[in-house]
Amino acid sequence: MYFKRLSDLRADHDLTQQQVADYLICNRRVYSRYERGEREIPCSMVIKLAKLYNTSTDYIFGLTDDMHK
Repeated sequence: MYFKRLSDLRADHDLTQQQVADYLICNRRVYSRYERGEREIPCSMVIKLAKLYNTSTDYIFGLTDDMHK
């Protein structure tokens, strides 16, 4: 499930939910729901997160285990 990758990537980059929410220009509570899988994350935000974490959208969505493909 992709939401697990969201929290793992954030933790690996030593970022808080607030910092990521600020980057995405959204509320921290909304971002927290994305990480918990309670709310579907918009594709535009997944693209921004892939840029932030220097990885692919496929990795975030769990379609590959290679962070750099």
